[in-house]
Amino acid sequence: MPVPELKVAIAGIQMKNPLTVGSGTYGHHGRFSQFFPVETMGALFPKTIRNYRWPGNPPPRVHEVPAGLHSSVGIPCNDWSTFVEHDVPILRSLDVPVIQSVIGRTEDEYVEIAQKCSDLGVFSGLELNLSCPNIKQGGLDFGYDAEASYRLVRRVRDATKLPVVAKLAPDYSSLSKVAKSVEAAGADAISLVNAPRAMCIDYRTRKPIIGNKIGALSGAAIKPMAVYMVWEIYQAVRIPIFGMGGVTDYRDVIEFMAAGARAVAFGTINYVDPMALPRALADLTNWLGENGINDVNDLVGTAHEDPKIFERKYG
Repeated sequence: MPVPELKVAIAGIQMKNPLTVGSGTYGHHGRFSQFFPVETMGALFPKTIRNYRWPGNPPPRVHEVPAGLHSSVGIPCNDWSTFVEHDVPILRSLDVPVIQSVIGRTEDEYVEIAQKCSDLGVFSGLELNLSCPNIKQGGLDFGYDAEASYRLVRRVRDATKLPVVAKLAPDYSSLSKVAKSVEAAGADAISLVNAPRAMCIDYRTRKPIIGNKIGALSGAAIKPMAVYMVWEIYQAVRIPIFGMGGVTDYRDVIEFMAAGARAVAFGTINYVDPMALPRALADLTNWLGENGINDVNDLVGTAHEDPKIFERKYG
């Protein structure tokens, strides 16, 4: 039985297979390959970084819920010099494309961190986490505002030659509009979904359980919602999609790819089962062979009536 083709290409980023990890869910601060070689995956999204030291949100930060995780960590970060001295040498040594996730509170902060990352010559691409309040426009997340998302992505696009991946907020009301805006602004790819907002209240105290009161929900509980959003965005834009949200095994990978994702990220499951990704890769390879599918790219969009809605360019 011939070995199926697993390679995928997104915005010029050559991946040996379509599996990756959600930023912040794997190998913090350079501690990779604790359970399996990081080169097993097709690309690495390290923990999101800022241009400044940030303490994160008050504890408690995580709370387990049925089929998921309620959390509000707040993306704590070391300062830039610590990142360059400690993390960058490790990232430079990896034999896998590294797509660095970045965040900011203003357009200027996003642009500055994007330029600094570009100058390092380490990264294959940048992911813009748009689920951050725009402090100059009343605190609404960039990802909920199509105009703000356009301006931000446009400025970052002009500031770097690296492929730009826009990570969208999971908002049904503006999802397609924002996706089209970031595409028009020059984004090379989209990643979704980010974890939707959520709250858990202790019935005994009648108070929110986590320190930040409002957090996000991740894990298997959100997968059907995430699959739907990938399905919708696949029809709305021409650029490729990194799909994520509740992925646990190879069957979820197939589901997301059928909805329209070209690559799929494992997130919360990494805390529960650190070997989920390599196991899924082996199972996916076997499944493709058993079903006579010679190229994993042939799965993309097959849930749609016309899987080739557009003439897409992924190279």
